[in-house]
Amino acid sequence: MAQSNINTDANIPEMDLDKNYSPKKFAVPEAPTSEKDKSGDKIKKELDKLKGYILKKYPFTKAISILPPQSIKDFIEEETENLNKEQIEKLQKKVHLNIIIPDEKVKDIYKIKKDIIEQIEKSKQEIWIYMRTPSEIWEICTDQKFELYAAMAMSFPLHDKGILGAMRVTEIHKSLVLQKFEKYVVSYVLGGSLIRGEASKDSDVDVFVIINDTDVKRMPRLELKERLRGIIYQYVGEASALAGVNNKLEPQIYLLTDFWEAVKDAHPVMFTFIRDGVPIYDRGTFMPWKALLKMGKLKPSPEAIDMFMSMGDGVIPRSKRTLLSDIFVNIFWGITTPAQALLMLNGCPPPNAKKELVRDFKREFLDTKMIEKKYIDFMEKVINIWRDYEHEKIKEISGTEIDKLLKETEGFLKRLKELRTQIDKKAQEKIIEKIYSDTINLLSAIFGKKSQQQLVLEFEKNLVKKGKMTQQHLRILKNIIAARTEFKKGKLDAHKVDNARKEASTLINDLIEFSQRRDMALLEKRRMKIKFKQGSGELLLSGENAFLFRQNKVFKITSKLEDSNMEEVSKSREDQKNKKDVGFNSKVFDVLKKELGEFEVIL
Repeated sequence: MAQSNINTDANIPEMDLDKNYSPKKFAVPEAPTSEKDKSGDKIKKELDKLKGYILKKYPFTKAISILPPQSIKDFIEEETENLNKEQIEKLQKKVHLNIIIPDEKVKDIYKIKKDIIEQIEKSKQEIWIYMRTPSEIWEICTDQKFELYAAMAMSFPLHDKGILGAMRVTEIHKSLVLQKFEKYVVSYVLGGSLIRGEASKDSDVDVFVIINDTDVKRMPRLELKERLRGIIYQYVGEASALAGVNNKLEPQIYLLTDFWEAVKDAHPVMFTFIRDGVPIYDRGTFMPWKALLKMGKLKPSPEAIDMFMSMGDGVIPRSKRTLLSDIFVNIFWGITTPAQALLMLNGCPPPNAKKELVRDFKREFLDTKMIEKKYIDFMEKVINIWRDYEHEKIKEISGTEIDKLLKETEGFLKRLKELRTQIDKKAQEKIIEKIYSDTINLLSAIFGKKSQQQLVLEFEKNLVKKGKMTQQHLRILKNIIAARTEFKKGKLDAHKVDNARKEASTLINDLIEFSQRRDMALLEKRRMKIKFKQGSGELLLSGENAFLFRQNKVFKITSKLEDSNMEEVSKSREDQKNKKDVGFNSKVFDVLKKELGEFEVIL
């Protein structure tokens, strides 16, 4: 987990949580005025005309706004290159428009932007445009260019379907919170419909605030959380009023320690939050988590998998005791949560239960013939029933239908438990096969392609007995081979596989190091420096081939000097790696003398 830059002497009373606080007011974005025409009538008329053209031809446009003058330099530096100071100053005098279009139109950006620019040039308007999709804006945030997001959020709106207002209210609320206790906020993250590009003028806006509580000594953590929650919620109404929007902020407050515990327990809500969330303020905490999840390094513990699998155990008795709503809730989550757990166990990030679960389950288990199609069909059926229930298409359900659904659920959950055993076995097989193949491939690279038995004998004779490897290395090698043999017979358990994996890393690392040292020594035998009247170079002898490195160029020596490259050098070295003969054709020196004149070899 990333460390946040928190003062170790910090304590909550320093925050003065009981004191009424009035942060500086935010100016509502205003349209810029022209130096030549202070009334702004001319530029307003031009902008209205351009806006009308854009909305008529591209009615899907989500937002058009004028960027704040103080931020223009940042946008110029972000999107243009090789401009001198004079060009930048000239560009800064233009009106800079930010246009947001839907993600599905990303392939048309070049064409749309070109058309709008041509329209601007026809009317000789002093306007410069930037065009982005919501996904590109979130990418700016994940690159931690928060000042660009802030500038877009606080730009003057000419047209807005909701995304700009939602951005503005989050930026203002974030600033209010940071003014109050910035050193305790480690991340301020956006989520929900805004990130999905579905925000309207009346949408709720989900934001997540993570507070560092690792050095709090004078207040119980639960009390801390409630007091901070009160302050953060206090600014919700003020931010909406300052932003001039109807969007309602929905902040969720997490203490850093609680959040980390939930991540370790593989809580699907936290995985979804990390996967989909976009930071507009981060102090080195959220982005490392996001990167680790993308790399597959955030994985649930076996205990967490057990916990999620157990979600389905009580679904049958619970459902029989509940009314219609509870039945659907229990069955939906009792089916989808264990299914998500098995996908995570199989190495996949947790999918969205309604949109991606069936797709991912098909890909991972049906396509690989690990589960039967009828169970995929049942999962899809449950999700469709849930959707119909949510949209009030289902008003009631008969007892016969409930009994059938419960019976199918029971069979599905039983099959999932069997699938878990299959996944565990498959994972163990991958581990033991990878350990074995990595070890044998390394030995083959050192001793050449030979049988397993011959490789073990060569390893013992040429490495262990000569003191280049130890008896422990030999024991590990034999254990790896024995473990693979036992697994093939179905006798090896998960504990033994894990022990074999841990021991194998020592042997594999030492074999790699030995092989690299050997290759380096062999390479040095085949290198020599030569000195000419016009300079110097380096000669590499690679079996039947010879190469000259001179003046940052590579030449292959045949009957003359021919242009070559490092790819050809590497291929030649790889071909000669296991050959002990370092002899060479003496005609190489004759060619060098003919091509470059007299020279001497520097040993």
